[in-house]
Amino acid sequence: MSSAPGLVRGEDGRDRCWWGASTPDYQVYHDTEWGRPVRDDQAMYERLTLEAFQSGLSWLTILRKREGFRRAFAGFDIDAVAAFGVEDVARLLADAAIVRNRAKIDAAIVNARAAQRMREAGESLAELVWSHQPDVSSPPPRSAEDLAAVTAESKALARELKRQGFTFVGPTTVYSTMQACGVVNDHLAGCWVR
Repeated sequence: MSSAPGLVRGEDGRDRCWWGASTPDYQVYHDTEWGRPVRDDQAMYERLTLEAFQSGLSWLTILRKREGFRRAFAGFDIDAVAAFGVEDVARLLADAAIVRNRAKIDAAIVNARAAQRMREAGESLAELVWSHQPDVSSPPPRSAEDLAAVTAESKALARELKRQGFTFVGPTTVYSTMQACGVVNDHLAGCWVR
């Protein structure tokens, strides 16, 4: 049952963004994680990595493989992944619990090394991402049509991440990360989480 454009009323009577009630997995993710502020580097690295793996795939695929990704990538410990070598890449390419894409696996390792270098220079990946938060006074989106895939802020952040040595961080992937980490609040107006 729909309660307003872009919203769906769940069995619990709560209005959610249209996608947040489409599967039980999405409902849990929507209600407990998506759009909630992430402020530490390891959690930010995890979200950035998962969003990069999602590129070209359904987010549901990534969500359902998330525990496999966590096991395969040492809990997204930046130092551990930064130390991955040839044997680790071969192990990851053989791991059916994750998406086995060589370019994305390589990017996860390169990005861990970039995050590690930032930390060694006294910088923070999470702080860098949050420094690109857009004006929070703009009105909330009212429907899916009001949501952007790319913004000026995500373009600027993608450029800065690339300058820092990150790969597979185009403005769309970066914007999805910003949404997932609460840097932008794209829950629709009327969504109970908003």
